[in-house]
Amino acid sequence: MDQAGSQDRLRIDKWLWHARVTKTRSLAARLVADGHVRLNGTRTDTPAKAVKPGDVLTIALEHTVRVYRILALGERRGPASEAQGLYEDLSPDPPGKSKAMPDMG
Repeated sequence: MDQAGSQDRLRIDKWLWHARVTKTRSLAARLVADGHVRLNGTRTDTPAKAVKPGDVLTIALEHTVRVYRILALGERRGPASEAQGLYEDLSPDPPGKSKAMPDMG
């Protein structure tokens, strides 16, 4: 793969690690291989699958589902503030945490 081609795509497991979704790249690979990740609505079980800016990842974690639109690929696993710039969080509000319901307490 040439240098230009490597700039616009990144392995899905590596992106999950860069974005701090998982603590290690091997955990990211296992998450994908076990079928807990959807790329643009299609389940994928290939950690080497390439992602690009604009793609939407749906990730089933232990007790929650996270939905991220990829904004950037990142070049390293940096601090959390840097990782948050890699995606837009489209995740639904957790059940029972609706913003429309006023706090009665």
